[in-house]
Amino acid sequence: MIRDLSALLAPVTPEAFMAQHYDRAPLHVVGGAAKFAAVLSWRQINRLLDMTHIWTGTSLKLVIDSQAVPAEQFCRRETGRDGTPVLQPDAALVRQWVARGASVVMNDVDSLTPGLASVSEAIESAGFGKSQANVYISWQSHKAFHTHYDTHDVWAVQVEGEKYWNIWEGRAEYPIAHPMFRGQPQAHHDQARGKLREKVLMRPGDLLYLPRGWYHDALAEAPASVHIAYGVHAPLGMDVLNILMERALHDPVFRQPLPRQDGSAAAKFALTSRAGLLGQRLSEFSRDPKVMEALVGFVAGHRFRRGGNDLLAARGIATGPAPADDAPGFRILVAGQKPVRRGAEMVLKTATGTLALSPAEAEAATWLLARAEVTAAELAAAHPGVDSATLLQRLAQASVVVGI
Repeated sequence: MIRDLSALLAPVTPEAFMAQHYDRAPLHVVGGAAKFAAVLSWRQINRLLDMTHIWTGTSLKLVIDSQAVPAEQFCRRETGRDGTPVLQPDAALVRQWVARGASVVMNDVDSLTPGLASVSEAIESAGFGKSQANVYISWQSHKAFHTHYDTHDVWAVQVEGEKYWNIWEGRAEYPIAHPMFRGQPQAHHDQARGKLREKVLMRPGDLLYLPRGWYHDALAEAPASVHIAYGVHAPLGMDVLNILMERALHDPVFRQPLPRQDGSAAAKFALTSRAGLLGQRLSEFSRDPKVMEALVGFVAGHRFRRGGNDLLAARGIATGPAPADDAPGFRILVAGQKPVRRGAEMVLKTATGTLALSPAEAEAATWLLARAEVTAAELAAAHPGVDSATLLQRLAQASVVVGI
């Protein structure tokens, strides 16, 4: 799990990030394959997608060659659990589109697993704002989106495969989620993006930070690529207006009708005077200690609330930590590696040296290393003559696998 901002940014320090990159410039942090192994895996992706009734044509989207696939083409009209009609993704139709190269976008997933939540918690605990996550699953040579900017900071976490990101020099000046920004044509973006600033290859364990408004696009390099884009929505100056409006509700001056306009100079002067008075009152409100207290609380608490449920503890009958949802899994860090014979024994080359294996262990390791991830139970079922727990522990110590 990602414990905090330091773990998320490592080896870059939070101090260096704040001084050189936050709201200033993109940052690509190279990590190891194990860094984000516990954030998301193929096994977890399939399990989440199999929770059929939580997905709709809005929460799950398909995009092929920069064009959104209409929900009606990969969903079926079903009756929801509450009896209302709903467009629900159909696994067979989704598979057909994926076979053609469609990217899969899983929206608002930041509370669905502990691993996904851990990154959002690290970002929010550092005070950057509300962190919402989408999973992007894409395939080689199929671009999902044209060059664009986002109306929030992006923290992209690569968990599977490789993906090239084009980072352009252009940056929109603090765009927000409003039609005046969202309605801009692609021709505008293609011109405003400027020259190519850098081309970044994201590999598993890498992090890419993009300030709000920074132009970018991406293309999968490996046969399959998965990254989670954490969109971080900071509190804005616009939010101050909402707090001031709440305060203005208690001032009769703001509840009075504005001077009627009849075209005369006197009427126009009265309206101008009233507008000046209202602006003066807002200025006074902004210095009100109670308003500042509300503003400080709003900024400090600008985050989503996740988890915290323990119903037995609420009744005073907790029996200890709840069991994990899944059997412990392991991600393979050196996929395709095979044990080789050295003299009378079998050995596996690892990042820490060589690992001696018995013939049965070598056979089991060969089976294991041909997969992306595995559980101890699966290994034991495939190779019952091997102590699967011990073998996995040795492979983990040698950085061949990592627990997820």
